[in-house]
Amino acid sequence: MKIKKTIYIVLGCIGVGLGAVGAVLPLLPAFPFLLLAAFCFAKSSERLHNWFINTKLYKKNLESYVKGKGMTWSTKIRIMITVTVLMSIGFVLMMLKSLYIPCAVLGCVWVFHIIYFVFGVKNLREEKND
Repeated sequence: MKIKKTIYIVLGCIGVGLGAVGAVLPLLPAFPFLLLAAFCFAKSSERLHNWFINTKLYKKNLESYVKGKGMTWSTKIRIMITVTVLMSIGFVLMMLKSLYIPCAVLGCVWVFHIIYFVFGVKNLREEKND
């Protein structure tokens, strides 16, 4: 059991690190990495989980989604654009090798991803900072 907890802690730390980088860089999405960190910390250590859910990074990027409130349109669009760019790279590379069935599967995954974020995730209003 100790090895499993250690693996979760390491994966959680990697998720926080990549999520922090993704919060700054527009090409790297913060959301999936922070979601990974939240999951791993919840499985590994109550203390780490409590620390993580009280960080500014979690509250800004993930808290509203986890509570079931939804996401702002700007967050949704940022995630959809990033995933589209990254998936298109894989799509083009597979097309160059004439791998049509994997391209079709990847295309279906992309379509369901877009449908989920547009229709499946609730919209939050943007808070204006005056």
